[in-house]
Amino acid sequence: MMRYGTFALSAALFSAFAQTAQQAPRRVLSPEVKPDKTVTFRFRSPSSNEVLLARGGQRIPMQKGEDGVWTVTTAPLAPDLYGYSFVADGVSLMDPVNPLIVPNLLNPQSMVHIPGDGLPWDVANVPHGTVQRRFYHSNIVGDDRDFYVYTPPGYDPIARKQYPVLYLLHGFSDDASGWTAVGQAHVILDNLIAQGKAQPMLIVMTLGYGALEILSADRSAAGYPALRQRSFSKFRDSLFEEVMPVVEKEYRVAKDRNMRAIAGLSMGGAETLFIGLNNLNRFAYIGAFSAGAVGDDQFQKLDGSTANSQLRLFWISCGVDDGLLDSNRKFVEFMKSKNVEVKLRETPGAHTWMVWRRNLAEFAPLLFQRKSS
Repeated sequence: MMRYGTFALSAALFSAFAQTAQQAPRRVLSPEVKPDKTVTFRFRSPSSNEVLLARGGQRIPMQKGEDGVWTVTTAPLAPDLYGYSFVADGVSLMDPVNPLIVPNLLNPQSMVHIPGDGLPWDVANVPHGTVQRRFYHSNIVGDDRDFYVYTPPGYDPIARKQYPVLYLLHGFSDDASGWTAVGQAHVILDNLIAQGKAQPMLIVMTLGYGALEILSADRSAAGYPALRQRSFSKFRDSLFEEVMPVVEKEYRVAKDRNMRAIAGLSMGGAETLFIGLNNLNRFAYIGAFSAGAVGDDQFQKLDGSTANSQLRLFWISCGVDDGLLDSNRKFVEFMKSKNVEVKLRETPGAHTWMVWRRNLAEFAPLLFQRKSS
């Protein structure tokens, strides 16, 4: 009797499991990158009336299947990293089955990688450096924050060798992880160093806000310029008084200005110009990628002959389809009117990470080289 009861219970459990398995929805695969570089995106949402794929400024309608899974397949995409999200009945959502993300404090997205042939940010079979995340309390800003440090392959923390350092700044709404999670700065440097195109260097990537309330401020409001200036100034102070002392104490970096560079994208590009050009005693290399809201009022006292004698490289770049191209051109002309030597690099593309990854891949090999005559 006991055996029969046990058998009956096992049969009942097996039957229940089989029914559950039959009723369980199929696993959703998204994104699916195919050999021809097309990508199929899928999103399960049986109750939604409309789902769109948001990518690259476009919203593409998706088709709903009988199982409640919405699907769309793109045309072939050029090898790169792309951000995207789903818009379900007007609500923007990340892809729940994709672990790759574009971190952002205002608009996080999912990310898809289309592999290519030796792109600078494709992981290759080369020696790899290390990325460390550091935490600290900022007495200047008044909060707890972080920064990331890339150390190149072969870095020995107890060796006597000292390395040059690049302070690399993110853009508006990004966080301190932007240049590694999306910009792939560590992968780019691994590849460039392995190819002999760039000097082994450290990269320091810190949170770029001196006033976090700037993220929720009305940028059209009358008081916004003052808030922006306060954020820039406090960020500079935190960089100089809190981050750089830790880096120079705990890592094998040279304290010589000729071994320091600063660069950044968008907001970080504007911060780079504000900090770098007004502190030539600290930085010999300056790079601004698609610098945002560049004004000339803070550089009126800049002396061209002094800047030229101290700067080993002053490099500004912007995409030709970027809405900030005109302001960057005007700033370059202003610098030239003060006889400051500056290189302007106009590249294909708009205000996107696809441009800034290429900027870094082109800028990094120019650092810590002898100044050409």
